[in-house]
Amino acid sequence: MRKLFLLIILCGCCFFACQESTTTTPPVTQTPPPTKMPEINYPVFNAETAMGYIQKQVDFGPRVPGTPTHKECADWLEASMKKYADKVMVQSSEVTVYTGQKVPMYNIISSFNPDAKERIMLSAHWDTRPFADQDTERIEEPIEGANDGASGVGVLMELAKVLKANPVEIGIDIIFWDVEDYGRGTSETYCLGSQYWSKNKHVAGYDAKYGILLDMVGAKNAVFYQEGHSMKYARNIVDKVWKAAHKSGYRSYFPFQRVNPITDDHYFINLIAGIPTIDIIQYDQFSEKGFFPHWHTHEDSMDKLSTKTLKAVGQTLVRVLYDENAS
Repeated sequence: MRKLFLLIILCGCCFFACQESTTTTPPVTQTPPPTKMPEINYPVFNAETAMGYIQKQVDFGPRVPGTPTHKECADWLEASMKKYADKVMVQSSEVTVYTGQKVPMYNIISSFNPDAKERIMLSAHWDTRPFADQDTERIEEPIEGANDGASGVGVLMELAKVLKANPVEIGIDIIFWDVEDYGRGTSETYCLGSQYWSKNKHVAGYDAKYGILLDMVGAKNAVFYQEGHSMKYARNIVDKVWKAAHKSGYRSYFPFQRVNPITDDHYFINLIAGIPTIDIIQYDQFSEKGFFPHWHTHEDSMDKLSTKTLKAVGQTLVRVLYDENAS
């Protein structure tokens, strides 16, 4: 009887031992560590050099299409950009201004990594207004256009220098539009260079992921609101650029506040070329003039500009491009 009892106990132990040996312990799931984005060493944008490029344009005098100073400045812009870009071309033609007169047009196009499929387009207009219609004196005389024209070009020229010294893999096109400010009356009389390009692109089938236009980006204490057409056609790009500005420490220059749409080169690029393009421009619909105080007057001169404003715009663009290159 004792042996039988021991045998039963032994069998029971074997049974429970077998049960334990067949029980599978659930594997411990380990959450992989979050992917760490590579640190980006953002190049420094030199606002003093950008100011020098602006001064050089102003030194030519008013850059009114059809005048000798206009052609002289075009030649200088082309030669200067050849120092930095992989490829530079001038898209030349004649366009008809609001008076019915035909004037020469030179769109200056500089490309970095011209064979890259993914492209970003940066642009500004380089011509100046042939009259000072917002002034009270010398109304029919052309203006210097230190801010309205030269400032955007100066920022992009310094950016070209940055790209030369710190190459990226993405394709970047920098375009200086001509005959932007020779309009009067209807909106279609403005932005003739960008309208022409939108219908006759410099490369067949050209397309860009998005575009950023600069206009009047150098005045002291400038504020850049989110312009209406930019929000309509490329809201995600507005968001990208304004966030880059905030991360770069320029929150006061780029408030998240929307203003009414205005007619500028980006409008026709969106409408005709179909490339989502935004406008960084000093425009405040609640101010007396809307644009910066010396807009279309003889007071649009070098003393109205600020390296702090140029730095805010230029360093923001540096962040946008190098973030794009790393993504």
